[in-house]
Amino acid sequence: MQYRKLGKLDWEVSVLGFGAMRLPLAGKEAGEVDEAESIRMMRYAIDHGVNYVDTAYRYHEGRSEAIVGNVLKDGYREKVKVTTKLPVWLVEGAKDFDRYLNEQLERLQMENVDFYFLHGLNSKSWAKVRDLGVIRWAEGAMADGRFDHLSFSFHDNFEAFKQIVDDYDNWTSAQVQYNYLDVDYQAGRRGVEYAASKGLAVVVMEPIRGGQLAKPRGPVAEVWENAARKRSPAAWALLWVWNQPEVSVALSGMSTMEQVVENVALADSARPGVLGPEELALIDRAREAYKGLAPIPCTGCKYCMPCSSGVEISGIFQMYDDAMIYEDPREARWVYGRFKEEQRADQCTRCGECMDACPQEIDIPGWLEKVHTFLAPKKESGS
Repeated sequence: MQYRKLGKLDWEVSVLGFGAMRLPLAGKEAGEVDEAESIRMMRYAIDHGVNYVDTAYRYHEGRSEAIVGNVLKDGYREKVKVTTKLPVWLVEGAKDFDRYLNEQLERLQMENVDFYFLHGLNSKSWAKVRDLGVIRWAEGAMADGRFDHLSFSFHDNFEAFKQIVDDYDNWTSAQVQYNYLDVDYQAGRRGVEYAASKGLAVVVMEPIRGGQLAKPRGPVAEVWENAARKRSPAAWALLWVWNQPEVSVALSGMSTMEQVVENVALADSARPGVLGPEELALIDRAREAYKGLAPIPCTGCKYCMPCSSGVEISGIFQMYDDAMIYEDPREARWVYGRFKEEQRADQCTRCGECMDACPQEIDIPGWLEKVHTFLAPKKESGS
């Protein structure tokens, strides 16, 4: 196992962290976790050098924290640092800060967690909890010993990320979605570099994009099959993240013992610069092959934005392309279902302004109609 400094702290974190978001299931529902197998897997990882365990209030319908607490009995708590996260979207008032933290500590069967994250911040949720006094509250909670360090995880654009980083001088780490496809997505590479330049530890979530990069198809699969160095697609994805010295730890939401064993073994070689120029070029080819699977040739330039009708054109196209690339529409439909009505594709008036601005000459109104049919929740017949 390789280790790196965690930002400004005088402590080294294992490059592989165990994300308790995708534990093995004993049934079909997210809350039906196979606890015995989860304990076996997580303890194997810890026994082989993993010293960072990540959970959150909502993971596995609230079961994850309790399972992590059981994993870390029998002396395992002393071997790791533990993170959990405040569900900021559920916060209605300042009193909720204490309520959720205390509930989480009870679930974890702990008096203290090492790192407490504000979960999934974006510009709107950050403004809400900031104005409710979350920083003042967090400093009080650190003073009374309930957690040691304040951090945040993030889902928004780079400008929002930079604002959050700059709004507080004592963040310990920033957790961002980052992999070889999401170089320019959300905080992206610019966010990774900016956080590191400010002394924050960079914690990477979704290094394998929720497992999607482990299951390539068509031209992407051919890239890996023809590689001179034989590695699994998941290994290539993890090594790309670990190749970058700004990254402190990559979280893997491992669901099987096989994944744990493979990732732990791979982490022995997880040094910055582990990939040479030819291997990085190979990953670039895989990225381009993935892009070639996208039906809509949208580059995300956003010249079509803002739409005079309020349609979130670029984001909608990205969701649809992702659903097609990975042959998995579930997340796209879930996110689209939570869009405001005025942001949805069916609000297009076919005014043509977007087409005049699009350098790719995409039939934007035509694609919006098709995408809405695919992503929109289906109405019950007779309703």
